[in-house]
Amino acid sequence: MPDLNLYAVVILVALLADYCVERTADVLNLRALCREPPAGLGDLYEQKDYRRSQAYTRARTRLGIVSSTTGLLVLLGFWFLGGFDALDLWLRQLDPAAALGPMGESGPLARMEPVEEWGPVGRGVLYLGALGLGWSLLSLPFSAYSTFVIEERFEFNRTTFRTFLLDLVKGLALGIAVGGPLLAAILWLFSRLDRSAWLVCWIVAAGYTLLVQWVAPRWLMPLFNEFEPLEEGELRDIVTDYVRSEGYDLEQLSVMDASRRSTKANAFFVGFGRTKRLTLFDTIVEKLEKDEVLAVVAHEMGHYKRGHIVRRIGLALAHQGAVLFLLSVFLEQPGLYDAFYMTHRPIYAGLLFFGLLMTPLERLLALGVNALHRRWELEADRYAVETTGDPESLVSGLKKLAADHLANLTPHRLQVLLRHSHPPLRARLEHLESLTGPRPHGS
Repeated sequence: MPDLNLYAVVILVALLADYCVERTADVLNLRALCREPPAGLGDLYEQKDYRRSQAYTRARTRLGIVSSTTGLLVLLGFWFLGGFDALDLWLRQLDPAAALGPMGESGPLARMEPVEEWGPVGRGVLYLGALGLGWSLLSLPFSAYSTFVIEERFEFNRTTFRTFLLDLVKGLALGIAVGGPLLAAILWLFSRLDRSAWLVCWIVAAGYTLLVQWVAPRWLMPLFNEFEPLEEGELRDIVTDYVRSEGYDLEQLSVMDASRRSTKANAFFVGFGRTKRLTLFDTIVEKLEKDEVLAVVAHEMGHYKRGHIVRRIGLALAHQGAVLFLLSVFLEQPGLYDAFYMTHRPIYAGLLFFGLLMTPLERLLALGVNALHRRWELEADRYAVETTGDPESLVSGLKKLAADHLANLTPHRLQVLLRHSHPPLRARLEHLESLTGPRPHGS
C-alpha cells in the first residue's frame, strides 16, 4: 500500500475527528439524562413514561454508535484495501471499449476520448450507483433493527415487513429515476466543458431541484403515502378559515396516512404554485385538540410567511453552487486520486473523493445551518402566537407532541449544536413565556 499523501492525511484526520466529535456528543448526551424532569416540565410525563423516554434515548444513541462505527470501519477498510480502484478496474473490464491510458479521464483529455460502449458517464453512474447500493445494504440491518426492534419496543412502529420492503424498492427506484439523470448530466458536463462546467452544472442542478420541489407533492410523495382531503367538520373549517385569513392560496388540505408506519405526529406545508399543500398526519388529528392542531398549522404558516421555506431553498442552491465550484478545482488535482490508490483518474471517483475531503467544511456549515433553523423555529412560534392569539394551545400542543415522541428533555448542548434543527422543548417554552408572560407553575 502506498504511503499516505497530504490529501489522504487530511481526509483521514477529518473522518476520525468528525467521528470522535459525534461520539463525544453521544456520551455527553447520555450523561446529561436526569433522574427527574427539569423544572417546569414535571407535568409532561408520568414517572414511568419519563423513564421510557430516557430508555428510548439510550437505545437510539447506542444503535447510532454501532451503526456509525461500522460505517467508518467499512469505509476505511474499503479505502485502504484498494476497493475504490478495484471497482473502477472491474467496471472497465466489463466495458471492453474503455481502453484509455491511466490519466485520460479528467480535464481536457476527457474530451479526446473515442466513442465507447459506456463511456465515462455510463461507467460513472454504475460506479457511484454500485457504491450507493452497497452503502444502502450495509445500512439495511440497522434500519430494520431501528424499525422492528427499537420503534416496536417503544410502541411507535406500525410498519409491516411488506411496507418496509416496498419502501426500500420504491426508494431505490426513485433514486435511480430522479438522481440518475442528474448525476449523468453532471458527469457529462464536467467531461465536456472547461472552466464553465461548474456554472452550467449549477444551473442544471438548481433547475432540477426546483422541478423536484414542484413535482414531489403531486407524483412522488403519493408513491409512499395516501393523501385524502380533510373531512368536513369543525377542524377543517377553523384551519381553512385561518389559512385564508393569512392570504395563503391553499391548493389542498390533506391528511396523510402516517399511522401506517408510525404513531408519531406532525404537519407540514409542501410545494409551490398549483402544488401547494398543507398536510396533517392522521396521528396529529387523532392526538391533538382542534385548537392545538390550529396552533401547529399556524407555526407552519409562520415558516411560510417569514420566508423560511424560500430561504432554505436559497441556501441549498447556494451550497450547490459553492460545492460545484470547489469540485471543479479539486477534480484536476492528481493527489486526490492518488490518495485512494486509483490507477485512473475518472471524474466520477473524483466526485466521491471530493465529498470526503469536504467533511470538515460540511460539518461547520451544518452547525451554522442548524443554528439558523433553530432560530427560525422560534420565529415560527412567535408568528403562531401573534396570529392565533392563543399561546396556551401552542404550549399544550408542543408538550403533547414531545411526550408522544418520548423526547429527551435534557439534551446536552453539544448534541443540540451538532444535530438539532429544532430548539429543545424547554427553550421553546421559555421563548413563548417571554412573549406572553409567565404561566402558572405546572401549566
